[in-house]
Amino acid sequence: MNSERSGSHVILHIGAGSFHRAHQAWYLHRANLACADAGPHWSLTVGNIRADMNPVLDALAAQHGVYTLETVTPDGKRSYETIRSIDRVLPWSADLGRLVDAGADPACRIISFTVTEGGYYLDEHDRLDIANPDLAADLGGARTTIYGALAAILDARKTRGGGPVTLQTCDNLRSNGRRFRNGMREFLTLRGATPLLDWFDANTACPDSMVDRITPRPTPDVRERVKATTGVDDACPVMGEAFIQWVIEDHFCAGRPEWERAGAELVESVMPYEEAKIRILNATHSCIAWAGTLVGLSYIHEGTVDPDIRRFAHDYVTDDVIPCLTPSPLDLAQYRDVVLDRFSNPYIQDTNQRVAADGFSKIPGFIAPTLAQRIAAGATPAATAMLPALFFRFLERWNEGALPYTYQDGVMDADAVRRMFAAPDPLAVFCADKLLWGGLAGSAALGGALRDALARVDAWLAARHARA
Repeated sequence: MNSERSGSHVILHIGAGSFHRAHQAWYLHRANLACADAGPHWSLTVGNIRADMNPVLDALAAQHGVYTLETVTPDGKRSYETIRSIDRVLPWSADLGRLVDAGADPACRIISFTVTEGGYYLDEHDRLDIANPDLAADLGGARTTIYGALAAILDARKTRGGGPVTLQTCDNLRSNGRRFRNGMREFLTLRGATPLLDWFDANTACPDSMVDRITPRPTPDVRERVKATTGVDDACPVMGEAFIQWVIEDHFCAGRPEWERAGAELVESVMPYEEAKIRILNATHSCIAWAGTLVGLSYIHEGTVDPDIRRFAHDYVTDDVIPCLTPSPLDLAQYRDVVLDRFSNPYIQDTNQRVAADGFSKIPGFIAPTLAQRIAAGATPAATAMLPALFFRFLERWNEGALPYTYQDGVMDADAVRRMFAAPDPLAVFCADKLLWGGLAGSAALGGALRDALARVDAWLAARHARA
């Protein structure tokens, strides 16, 4: 494929990890197959703003952007598909020069990105965490965050007459398009980049979206299965569950692929879908990972079929989330059961290490809103409080060097966590953290709910230890 041919449109994707290649790239591949003889051709150019995935991108570039996707159902049926939607793989450089050039090209109509929830550096009021050193460096002109990278891209696009472009978030961030837009506007304002801010307001759209497909980090056996089944020695295959979903606010300013031809849902409002997904799927996923780690389990499916851990997850959704989200266009109890069935898939081999990561982004994004809503309604959110109580004990294990794996968290202040556990009352410090709890921080209702939940977690751990 040649992205420069007449009638060709480009999506530049930043954050080209496994999830992007199992999700958005798959949708574009399928949409292109469905629309092969009609409309403009769309292709992907992919790159990263950091160097941590260079070996994968090098392997992908050597294969001209072509790779194999393995999917597996809960009953173990595996399928293999060659994905051909990526036309260009951009090698990383510290100045992001190739990324800037690709994003400034008029052929680029959409810039999408997957940077994880912490990569937006936003609090509950959509204000930037300007104390973060990476964000502070970018405010000074660096290009290490999505804001610094996009400021450089959009400035080049403005200067070179690249025209309007849609900026599309593909992360588990509530109201992700709107919140990203607020963060980008604040970033440009703090930089004093008034002309670029005016251009941004007039020439971009930032639709909300909800993405879903469980995609573990590929292990060597994926490559072995791909070769054994297809005969292709793919150096960078990806694997995921058979289930897939993408709900997109239909708000684009420079055209878009016909993703609906591949099964994506283009809607007026993403909100009810994303609330159900974030509170039921994402929060429950974290609950299972933290609890499973505490009792020596390695994989998500092991925790999901553990009666105690499954009950924590089930009760959290049933007792607190469903009352918060009712009424809903979705059957929330059925959605809960489908999610738990998906997590029970033993063939995914999704690790607790992957899902447990980034708790300091997941607590405020996935869990605190339900706590706040139930407390405001006069309810005692006992089931929801179990989730941060599990994370608190998980953090304590990290502080003691007792976790069985390396914990990764893009926004955790490690020194602050160590000071917290050195304090006379670590839980009080935990409950007072405004970045975690926003307006709930330090409240008697939050403190009481978490202390009661922590007592239940400790009793559960003691009983498990006694049975071991």
